[in-house]
Amino acid sequence: MSYPMTQIGSRAFNHNQSSSSEAEYERLRGLARQEHDKRSSCFDKAHLAYERGDGQAAHELSEEGKRHAQMMDTYNKQASDYIFRENNAVGRVDGDTIDLHGQFVEEAEDILEARIKYAQQHGQSHLHVIVGKGIHSVNHIQKIKPRVEQVCKELGLQYVTEENEGRMYINLTGGPAVMPAHHGGQHQHQQHQQQHQQGPQYPTNAQYQQQGQQYPQGGYPAQQQQYGGQQGQNNNQQEQEIEAAVQKYLPRILRKLGDCCIVM
Repeated sequence: MSYPMTQIGSRAFNHNQSSSSEAEYERLRGLARQEHDKRSSCFDKAHLAYERGDGQAAHELSEEGKRHAQMMDTYNKQASDYIFRENNAVGRVDGDTIDLHGQFVEEAEDILEARIKYAQQHGQSHLHVIVGKGIHSVNHIQKIKPRVEQVCKELGLQYVTEENEGRMYINLTGGPAVMPAHHGGQHQHQQHQQQHQQGPQYPTNAQYQQQGQQYPQGGYPAQQQQYGGQQGQNNNQQEQEIEAAVQKYLPRILRKLGDCCIVM
């Protein structure tokens, strides 16, 4: 089911990226937005058809709107997968880190929940989450961080904002979120180099994806902030009302047509 979403900000990549990669990401999100607009148009027309008593047209337009919604979900799922692979490739983040740049809020929530479950199953004690500082968001408001905090509270996990305000540290064992004494800076960089030389201490994000546990399957709508909120809820409610009306009145309309019309 489609639901409203907001993105971290206008910048989807957390590293220097080729123009072709950015273009592919924007292409997928753009296709999703187009399907969103087509879906909304169909539902609006279906509502008008229902009001004028044309149940058959209302039903057909409602079904067409559903097809556009499915395509919207498909394109957004592809965009979410693509940006996750790009931002979490081996060498760009460490095995105990996940980058959520470029994700819609609900996409990021699904990814994070699955990643936490995967990490705990593989004995990982903590997780660094890159949530962004909100620099590229409207009014510079962080969108992902509040949702990450909510997920942690629901799972009973303690967390702390790192020295870099665009990162969070989550204790996956249920204990207090105490950062390592020498976290950050040159010491941390040397530790990461040693880990890569000796082999990853935790499952990498590449391994996470290869095992098919990147995050729950399913699509995501193209409702960025400008499409989000009440509009998405109204469209879903409108769709349900139209469907109910079609099921109720279409048989009556067809019976009347049968009484007065002859198929030649």
